[in-house]
Amino acid sequence: MNYIIFDLEWNQTYGGSALENPRMPFEIIEIGAIKLNSNFEIIDTYSSLVKPKLYKKLQPHIKSILTYDESVLFKNGRPFDMVCKEFLKWCGEDYMFGTWGAMDLYYLQSNMDFFYMKKFDFPLKYYNIQQIYAECMSNDNISKLEKAVDNLKIEIDRPFHSAVNDAYYTSLILQKIKVSDFEDKYSYDLYNLPYNKESEIYAKHKTYSEYITMTYNDRKDIIESKDFLNVRCCKCNKKAMRKIKWFANTPNSYLGVSRCIYHGLLLSKIKIKTSKEDNYYAIKTVSRINKSDFDIIKERQNELRIRRQIKRNASKKNKKPN
Repeated sequence: MNYIIFDLEWNQTYGGSALENPRMPFEIIEIGAIKLNSNFEIIDTYSSLVKPKLYKKLQPHIKSILTYDESVLFKNGRPFDMVCKEFLKWCGEDYMFGTWGAMDLYYLQSNMDFFYMKKFDFPLKYYNIQQIYAECMSNDNISKLEKAVDNLKIEIDRPFHSAVNDAYYTSLILQKIKVSDFEDKYSYDLYNLPYNKESEIYAKHKTYSEYITMTYNDRKDIIESKDFLNVRCCKCNKKAMRKIKWFANTPNSYLGVSRCIYHGLLLSKIKIKTSKEDNYYAIKTVSRINKSDFDIIKERQNELRIRRQIKRNASKKNKKPN
């Protein structure tokens, strides 16, 4: 299997959100990619400019970071559907995508939808190299590609903000960090979500399990779903006993701790997110923890409980008549 490490450059409306097309708020103007074999060796490259259809004037900030302007796009670019079909044919049959972050794959699909192109198979796995880098570097909070390249002492021999060059640097980062269990580091693209219970995603990784729900009209339906709130061990899949009840860690995230009789303490996390259709879906992860982690979570639960109690008492006091 090959790995297609790709990057995009995109443009947006020059005139603000009022002139934005909701079907394609970000229009791709360049696709660049590096093809790696199973040993992460570079075996081919792809690069093409795209002639704009919607936003024909480059937004000022975007124009300031690119190495070309509108005249080059209209002179050398080709229609998106033509370029995208060529790119996907170049990818071959047996491959997985890799990107720096999750947005490139999202915008690629939104542009494909705008041109009514065939969708990717569901569910779509890919590798988020930015996330993998952060995990390998002890959660190094680096979001910019340039900083990661500098941090790894990779030679800078070509300019950034060219799609093929950024894909090239992303490939070098992947080569440099040498992930031993790379096959297990995949993520699921969330541009298209499960559409019913049967299509919901359950994935068992080496160190955690992941569950992605279908979409709901009301977020309460997710929170009240017993099937979703029940916890199964990420190692043996047996039902676990609850040790710390689910509690809201933030307005859109929840934590809980359970215990598997075979594999010990388990931390469950729920994140509720909004889909592009303004519905709700959730991602639940379950991973093993130790007693020290348990104590930290218990302390967090108590801290939040005290905060809520203080807030309620203050509210009652303010409502009392003078």
